[in-house]
Amino acid sequence: MPRRLAAVILSVILLCPGWLGLSGLPLLAGFVPLLWISASYDASRRAWWHMFGWAALTFALWNICTVWWIWNATPVGPVAATLASTTVNMAAFMLFHTVSKKASKPLAYVTLAAAWIATEYWYTIGDFSWPWLTLGNGFSHDIWAVQWYEYTGVFGGSLWVILCNILLFEALRARTLRRWIAAAAAIVLPIALSLVVRAGWKLPDEGSVTVSIIQPNVDCYDKFHGDDAWQERNIVDLLDEVPAPAQFILLPETAVPGYYREPALSDTWLGSPDAVGAFWKELADSLRSSHPQALLIAGANTTRHYPAGAETETARRERLSGGYYDVFNTAVGLDSAARVQIHHKGRLVIGVENTPTWIFDVMRFLVIDLGGTLGQIGKGLHGTAFEHNGVKVGPAICYEGLYGDFYGDFVRRGAQFMAIVSNDGWWGDTPGYKHLFSISRLRAVEHRRAIARSANTGKSGFISPRGDVGETLGWQQRGVITAQVPLCSEMTLYTRYGDYLARISEYLLLLCVLYYVAYRVKRKNYLVK
Repeated sequence: MPRRLAAVILSVILLCPGWLGLSGLPLLAGFVPLLWISASYDASRRAWWHMFGWAALTFALWNICTVWWIWNATPVGPVAATLASTTVNMAAFMLFHTVSKKASKPLAYVTLAAAWIATEYWYTIGDFSWPWLTLGNGFSHDIWAVQWYEYTGVFGGSLWVILCNILLFEALRARTLRRWIAAAAAIVLPIALSLVVRAGWKLPDEGSVTVSIIQPNVDCYDKFHGDDAWQERNIVDLLDEVPAPAQFILLPETAVPGYYREPALSDTWLGSPDAVGAFWKELADSLRSSHPQALLIAGANTTRHYPAGAETETARRERLSGGYYDVFNTAVGLDSAARVQIHHKGRLVIGVENTPTWIFDVMRFLVIDLGGTLGQIGKGLHGTAFEHNGVKVGPAICYEGLYGDFYGDFVRRGAQFMAIVSNDGWWGDTPGYKHLFSISRLRAVEHRRAIARSANTGKSGFISPRGDVGETLGWQQRGVITAQVPLCSEMTLYTRYGDYLARISEYLLLLCVLYYVAYRVKRKNYLVK
């Protein structure tokens, strides 16, 4: 037991660094101790439950060590996130363990890779998803080593991790030169390929645009219950600091206080939806006087109203009018002529944004508070590209930056660079907001699009199409930074085909399960004879 406990601790130590601001390369050996524990047990039912306990402890500790910072927003958050993620991890690993005891080793290892990636994928595409610990995300601080993500996305990183762990474990067991060469090749060759891709990639000559990022530094817990007038003045004052040549100006998620009725962003609840709200008109006037060629991209809460019978599944009842309305977490594009473009957040934060209203009312204390508008809100269907003076930009909102394929929707719709608006202050000065920024570097590589990221407070900044970080604003810094952001219209293989590796894994997992069942049935019939 002490040796197995030591193996669990070693596995956790190797799995965690990539999410704590350190290198993710230890992931390449992170499962080796757990594979050793699995190999040390026989095929009995008692041994299966012992393995279940060790695996559960490993994955729970991995989750706790990497998402503990959610506690700063709500104590139940890390507990719920750990239970959900550990369940997903356990489903994949225990399926592998079961197959490994009753079928061939190659089938078991293929099952492990297919099951792990498939379950990561299911956790990504479901309504309730939290893909923070997707293995490929662990390399966000090792951009130099994963430039080939433009071909595979982060699921290619997950496959790399599983393959390296299997080969390292087999090398340790066999202790033959051939096994060690195979393990070394699995580690070194992808890194070498990455360095070649990085050195050979050239930015298309499509010009650049001047982008200014505003970081208002408003306490997120006061933001929705504070002085709206002060927040508006804060925005206007910062707009005055934006250089005159700016062509795009970014404000963070829900930067503009209040709720505004679409399509013209009226600030009267039951008034004309075509009347521009007073503060939006002020912002347009400010653009017209100081930045007439600029598009302002700002986060806001907006509402869309429906007559009875035309409501959506997420709509709420409007008691005064008898109609219905949706609340959206929205990115708004506003120019100096007060023309409005709108993108609705399409990947919603579990608990606070993606919880049916009646559940939220009854079980408010159980939601995972990761930032955003409370209760079930309306959901955007896809990414959107705002167009301004012939340039298209993708206005992704916070959590959408965790989803490589959904993020690619902005690019497939023509985005030549990406703007991410976020509100990261819910968790305090912890690894949470830092890693959310660094994950954006993976999106830049996957789609080869430069990123300008505006957060309410640290970390805002610029990221190149190769994932390199430019000028940034850190924790609790208020200010404006400006840079030339390169444009690109070419699409990568990953942009075109999305999470194809994960979809292939689904079919491969099905084949593995069917083969295993057929093998067991055949084996059983043979024993009967």
